[in-house]
Amino acid sequence: MRIIIVGAGAVGSYLAERLSAEGQDVVVIEDDEHRAAQLQETIDALVLTGNGASTPMLEAAGVEKADLLIAVSNSDGANVLACFTGSELGAKTTIARIEDPEIREGADRLGVDVVIDPSATAAEELTALVGSGGASELIHFADGKLVMVGGIVTPNAPITGDSLKELRKRRAEWGWVVAALVRDGRTIVAHGDTVVRPGDHALIMTTDDQVGEAQRMVGLQRKRLDRAIITGGTRLAELTADMLANAGMSVVIVDEDQGRCTRLAAHHSSALIICGDPTDPDVLAELDLGPKDVVMALTGWDEVNVLSSLVAKAYGAGMVVSRFNRIAYVGLLSGVGIDAAISSRLLAASAILRFVRQGAVEQVATFSDTDAEAIEIEVQEGSVAADKSLLELALPVGVIIGGISRNGTTFVPDGSTVIRVGDHIIFFSLLRDIDESSAMFTA
Repeated sequence: MRIIIVGAGAVGSYLAERLSAEGQDVVVIEDDEHRAAQLQETIDALVLTGNGASTPMLEAAGVEKADLLIAVSNSDGANVLACFTGSELGAKTTIARIEDPEIREGADRLGVDVVIDPSATAAEELTALVGSGGASELIHFADGKLVMVGGIVTPNAPITGDSLKELRKRRAEWGWVVAALVRDGRTIVAHGDTVVRPGDHALIMTTDDQVGEAQRMVGLQRKRLDRAIITGGTRLAELTADMLANAGMSVVIVDEDQGRCTRLAAHHSSALIICGDPTDPDVLAELDLGPKDVVMALTGWDEVNVLSSLVAKAYGAGMVVSRFNRIAYVGLLSGVGIDAAISSRLLAASAILRFVRQGAVEQVATFSDTDAEAIEIEVQEGSVAADKSLLELALPVGVIIGGISRNGTTFVPDGSTVIRVGDHIIFFSLLRDIDESSAMFTA
């Protein structure tokens, strides 16, 4: 695909790196010369310096041949204008990052085919994580009826010790499947002979009514959380505070900027606003943190989020969640007292990759510590997979089918399950096997 990305910030640069590594024909337009030069050194793609909404710049990027134009700069208006101009010049599909609700309304009349709002998506995921009371990931597929649960396997967890094949023999009820393990930075797609170890980051597919059982198998104890302490006055922090307050939780927001605190107090009357440094132990100590508290570090600075999270954990917070921008931090976060991490750039990438994958793909999920993907795809008539059992299908080694949605019923399949036309398949795949496996389900 010819893909033009306007804006090389956190989201744009991550997408450019990932898509160019896949061999896509990527062109990036960035108006900051220093940022453009930095990106050009790290990716095998053309990086142009200039205004991504201007006709000459888009023409230089080859917009008339573009399958996809992705505008993810920090300016909503610039993103809409880039899509409008790109659409007029021949771009087939346009995607814009828009956070302002007033600009978002009516964007479809201005050449924007798809709108993404990473902060709103991240706030929804954070709210779901708090509701789960212990999982590090909770990703919904098939209209929420199938769920991928992530968590760090604890010592003596029921899932450890024996191979998955032996474990399955001993259990009469089997409503979940281990899709993959991330171990020492390496992704292992799980099969019958796989043995789960403590410390593994396990990704498990299950039905919505079996989430608690999946968490129990990896040793996660569901926590009852009554109060949320949110550090930072970012838009993500505000959206999350409102969602948690609406869910009945007590909310505290901590920010060190006096002006922001005044504005937060005016707009979030149900929350307690504390003006102080979220990394200062004295500030968090005054909150008397306990096992029913979740601390969510949602400032715009990774270092501040990590430090305030560690301080909160040391003071006894029941659950700690940290926002991050730099992917390199992810490997350091697990195992140091941070229960879950959230990344707006990964969530934005997940939303956009659906359109890169094309075909019958309904949803794509990316993960913080692996470049593998979980994909929901509809089985088409005439496809290789139609009317074959999983054993007959001979999927690539780096692929596992975790769930199927069929005529309103969802289930975790086994080797004898026969795939039907119209099924929604959720499969987990290493990057190298995505194209081959996706092709099996499409005509």
